Amino acid sequence: MQIDHSPVIVWFRRDLRLKDNPALFYAAGLLRPIIPLYIFSKGDPWEMGEASQWWLHHSLLNLQKHLKLVVRKGSSLSVIKELFKETGASEIVFNCLYDAEEEEVLKKFPSKAFHGGVLFPPGSILTKEQKPFKVFTPFWNACLKEKVRDPLPLPRKMTFFSKKIPSLDLTAPKGISFQDWEPGEDKAQAKLVAFVKKRAASYQKDRDFPAIAGGSFLSPYLHFGEISPCQVWDIAHGKNAFLRQIVWREFAIHLLKAFPYITHEPFNPKFKAFPWKKNAKFLKAWQEGMTGYPIVDAGMRQLICMGWMHNRLRMIVGSFLVKDLHISWKEGAAWFWEKLLDADLANNTFGWQWVSGCGTDAAPYFRIFNPTLQGEKFDPEGEYVKKFVPELKLLDKKWIHKPWLAPEDVLAKAGIELGKDYPLPIVDHDQARKEALSYLKEIS
Repeated sequence: MQIDHSPVIVWFRRDLRLKDNPALFYAAGLLRPIIPLYIFSKGDPWEMGEASQWWLHHSLLNLQKHLKLVVRKGSSLSVIKELFKETGASEIVFNCLYDAEEEEVLKKFPSKAFHGGVLFPPGSILTKEQKPFKVFTPFWNACLKEKVRDPLPLPRKMTFFSKKIPSLDLTAPKGISFQDWEPGEDKAQAKLVAFVKKRAASYQKDRDFPAIAGGSFLSPYLHFGEISPCQVWDIAHGKNAFLRQIVWREFAIHLLKAFPYITHEPFNPKFKAFPWKKNAKFLKAWQEGMTGYPIVDAGMRQLICMGWMHNRLRMIVGSFLVKDLHISWKEGAAWFWEKLLDADLANNTFGWQWVSGCGTDAAPYFRIFNPTLQGEKFDPEGEYVKKFVPELKLLDKKWIHKPWLAPEDVLAKAGIELGKDYPLPIVDHDQARKEALSYLKEIS
C-alpha cells in the first residue's frame, strides 16, 4: 500500500489555538507534513474593524511562536489554489465559521471541515418541530440535555512542511493600542482558570455592576478562538449562571446560520417600517460619550479606550441609541463592529436586534432603559462613571447620574460648568420615551 506523504493545509481562521483545535488535531493524526495557513481575505463584506485588527495581529504573533504559520493576502479561493500548486498539498482542513467562503472551499478542493468553535453544530439543536429555536430559555434547556464533547489535547506530534514557503510579514496596525489586554492562548487559559477559582461563585450577583471586575473578560479570546467554548464548558462545569452566557453566544451563532439576513434586516419584519432618524450630531455625541447622560457616556468612552464594554453597559447604551435618540440599531452595530475587540458578527447582530426589540427573543421595544435609574442602580457610588468621565469625579454620588439637576453651588464646588466642562443632556429621556412608544404604535 502506497503511503501518502503529501502535505495537508490547516486553514486557521478564528481558531487561533493549539489545544482543542479539531482541524489541527486531525491533520497531525494523518502523520503528514502540515502547512498552517492564515489568509487576510480580500473582498470580505465584514472586514474587521480597527480594534479587532489589533487583537488579530498580536494573536497571530503568538501563534507564530508555535507553528510555521504561512500568512497570505487575497481571495481565499485564489490563495488556497496557489498554495496547493506550490506545495503539492492534497487536502485542506479547517474549523467552520458557517459562511459562504468555506462552502466554496469545500466544493472546489479536497477538504474536511470541523465544528471547533461551538458547543454544538448549528442546526443540531432544534425544536420538536425540527425548526430553529427563536427563544433563548428553551434553547438553553435543550442544550443542557446534550453532551458537550470533551476538549481535545495538544497534538502529540506535528511535522511541518520543510520547504520555505513565501509568507507575509505581520505588520501592527498603526495608531492603536490596548494596554489592558494580552492576546494569546496561554492568557486565555489563565483568565478562565482564575475566573472559575475566584469569581465564578459570585458571578450572578456581581456581573451587572461595571465598577466590579465580576466577569470573565473572555469574550475577545472566545471570538478569536484562543479558547474554545468546549474548554470553557469543561473547566466551568456546573457554573450555570456563567455557562448561560456561553450558550447565549451559541444561540446567536445558530440564529445567524438559520437566518443570515438578520445582519441587515430586522428579524421582526414590522420594524422595516420604523421611522428611524438620521441625526449625525446625536450619533456623534453618542459615539464620543458626550450625550450628557453619565452612565451612557462612561460606557461609550470605555469602548473607545479599552476596545471593550461591560455587558450591562452594552444594553444601556444600545437602548439609549435606539429608544432615546431613535437612531437605527444598524448604526450602533456598525460602531461596535469598528471599536470592539470582540466584534463577533453573530453576537453583535443578535445583541443589537435584542436591545432594539426587533429581533428574535428580543427585549420588547416598550422596555426602555432609563439611563439615570440604570446608573443609580448598577453604579450606586458612581465609581464607574468617575473612572471614564473624569470631568465628574468631584461630584457627589447623589448627583453623579443626574448632574443637570444638581444645585449651582454643588456644581461649582465640583468645578463643573454644564455645557462647557460636561454637556447637558442632548435629549429629555421622558419625552424621548413617549416619542419612541408613539413610533411603535404606528407600526403595530
